[in-house]
Amino acid sequence: MRKSAVLGAAGTLVTGALLATAIATPASAGEHHKKGRAEARGVQIAAARAAKKGIHWQDCPADWGLKSPVQCGFVTVPVDYARPNGRTIKIAVDRAVSTGGKQERQGSLLYNPGGPGGSGMRFPTRITNKNPLWAKTAKAYDFVGFDPRGVGHSAPISCIDPQEFVKAPKADPVPDSEADKRAQRKLAKEYADGCLERSGALLPYMTTANTARDIDVIRAALHEKKLNYLGVSYGTYLGAVYATLFPDHVRRMLVDSVVNPSRESVWYQANLDQDIAFETRWGDWRKWVAKNDAAYHIGDTPEKVQAAWEQLRATAKKNPIGGVVGPAELTGFFQNAPYYDSMWATVAQVWSAYRAGDPKPLIENAGPDLKDTAGNIAAENGNAVYTAVECTDTKWPTSWQKWDRDNTRIHQQAPFMTWSNAWMNLPCATWPVKQQRPVEVRTGKGLPSVLIVQSTRDAATPYDGAVELHKRFAGSRLITERDAGSHGVTGQVNPCINDRVDAYFLEGKTDAQDVTCAPHATPKPTATPAKATAAAAGKADLPAAR
Repeated sequence: MRKSAVLGAAGTLVTGALLATAIATPASAGEHHKKGRAEARGVQIAAARAAKKGIHWQDCPADWGLKSPVQCGFVTVPVDYARPNGRTIKIAVDRAVSTGGKQERQGSLLYNPGGPGGSGMRFPTRITNKNPLWAKTAKAYDFVGFDPRGVGHSAPISCIDPQEFVKAPKADPVPDSEADKRAQRKLAKEYADGCLERSGALLPYMTTANTARDIDVIRAALHEKKLNYLGVSYGTYLGAVYATLFPDHVRRMLVDSVVNPSRESVWYQANLDQDIAFETRWGDWRKWVAKNDAAYHIGDTPEKVQAAWEQLRATAKKNPIGGVVGPAELTGFFQNAPYYDSMWATVAQVWSAYRAGDPKPLIENAGPDLKDTAGNIAAENGNAVYTAVECTDTKWPTSWQKWDRDNTRIHQQAPFMTWSNAWMNLPCATWPVKQQRPVEVRTGKGLPSVLIVQSTRDAATPYDGAVELHKRFAGSRLITERDAGSHGVTGQVNPCINDRVDAYFLEGKTDAQDVTCAPHATPKPTATPAKATAAAAGKADLPAAR
């Protein structure tokens, strides 16, 4: 933890009067057992302390990459809310103040981009960089980002040496034999053990519910009676859990690209569903590449594009490109296309350049950069948090036979991502700390209308998740973007959606009924070979991918 801007340790217990100002009502909805009551009381105590202390805003440390007028600070939270007087950690937060006048200001808008493991610290730059989609909302709200517990500058966790984590080429995720599967199972077990060895003190408390509790402490530190929240991807599940635990602490909540909140889905089934959705969106991108064959020269039908992909995989498996890009690395880079429309052209450009005899863009984009130690630390940390949260949130199957049977079956219909996704999640089968029971997401007393935004062909968070959350949150409104699939709908230019987002945050307005919008514009092809920096710039403010 950096010391330059630390605000100091948590204070002693505070009076009941101060508790009342920080917390409107007890936060025990959905938590009926003894530990749950203790955690609810712990949130009250931590929030009251945070309300008394506030946040000491100052210029961000130089190496955080957040220039003035963005300001940074810390909020102290308990590691274990059942023991609020025990160990604490500091949660890094930042903000850019609203651009409107005093009469226009409506408070703070807190953001989470997903993951788990994504940092929200770039959110305030939507104000400082004058993002046109958010200009109206920026007049009313301070934009507040944060690093969730375990992420970035908030007591970061780790499971493996970062330089080892990024080394390539890794084994082809699609197994050729039982020996390949045994090797992957061994790696998964070693990774889980590494998480315990390197981060065991925080690991049992790396849950969505605890991060939701952290958010309520941040709310109190911001001196906000109620929370305004924008969550994308996993940030929708985090928001749904918050709204369940603290329904009457919500003022406005918009969730975009929704994780299915069902206990039966979180997290094993969710990943299987995701594999199928990725295959669908991969098909959409192949059609687009084929349609624009004049620019990319990869194939003029989706079938030819698929054949070219399989040929590329086979070539990289036999002789890794540049010595570092094999099938695993190819999948890691090419999955950007099903994730984000804004990456369609970049991925196609890189591939096209390789086919034209220039492998450098592919090596730069898909291969590791061992000199980028800071980037590698961030990448390993993000993966560690993803694993820790999903594995600790809920009980996972421990039977390898079940994993093998399910993923073998899904791979037959969705070969692009299935095995890669399976190996990423397999540490959860041998997770070394107690796995929790997920919060039962539901409507609680005082919950206002939540705005849900979702595209029908989203790969990372299939459409059924939005429908499920809509059913669970009484009075919510669902905006559906049909025939589209970019992850993070509110980041796309689509007035049908953008205008409703502004109306919700500025006036609290929702439509009388659910709304279906036409899709945003299809990406335009570009034929200039892309560099790694171009790809990185294109993803700077997108929802967190895994």
